[in-house]
This record gives sequence, C-alpha cells and structure tokens, in this order.
Amino acid sequence: MAMMPKRVKWRKSQRGKVHATARRGNTVAFGEFGLQSLGSGWVTARQLEAGRVAATHFLRREGKVYVRLFPHKPVSSKPLETRMGKGKGDPAFWVACVHEGTVLFEIGGVEEDIAREALLRVAHKLPYRCRFVKRRYGL
Repeated sequence: MAMMPKRVKWRKSQRGKVHATARRGNTVAFGEFGLQSLGSGWVTARQLEAGRVAATHFLRREGKVYVRLFPHKPVSSKPLETRMGKGKGDPAFWVACVHEGTVLFEIGGVEEDIAREALLRVAHKLPYRCRFVKRRYGL
C-alpha cells in the first residue's frame, strides 16, 4: 500500500511550482549516510515505496532505513477521452514536493560501501539525479 495521509483538510490542491533550494531537511539527521536530491519537483508515493523496498531488500534487514519524505500533496487527473469542463478530476495519486538539496533517504548501522550501494539502488528508482552524502559531526 502506497503512503498517503490518513485525512486532509482539502481533498484537491493546486499544482504550484517547486524550484528553490532546500533550507530545511538538507543535512543527514537520523542515520550516518544519506541520499541528497540534485533536482527539484515531485516524487510520487510509488517511487518512495520502490526506493524503500530496494534499500531494505539489499540490506537484508541489517541497519535502518529512514525515509525523510512523506507524500502530502494530492494530484488530480481526469479520465481519458473525457470532454473539457465538468470540473476538476478526482485525486489520482499522492506526491511529495522536493527541493534541490533535500535529503530523501538515510541509512544507519552499516558500513559505508554497503550504504553507498544500497542508496545507489534507491537513486535508480527516483526521477532526479542524487548524490551520496555523509553525516557531518561537530557542527
């Protein structure tokens, strides 16, 4: 089952624009290694779940995988071959808005080379270029 909120205040939302660098959520906070986005836009709940499954499958229940995003935004779409008008379509899927520099996934409790390989597999599931980052101690 894909991630989605239990309840929302408004059923449909406008699309908006995502083209800024992240001011928050841009450092590794929970694990030792992270996957940082180099692009901005949307990540769907299916892509997040595919990345989480890829990481946990590679790690074989070693270490801990942290997903730093949650898809709060509903994206609506109208059915195919429907004429214009008659209002906005129903919510089709859920997305998380990602700014450039946001840490998407984190891994803790494993060696660096294993974490690098696991996060590389996660990066293949995501629509943006990503980079491997380490936790910076002493800041």
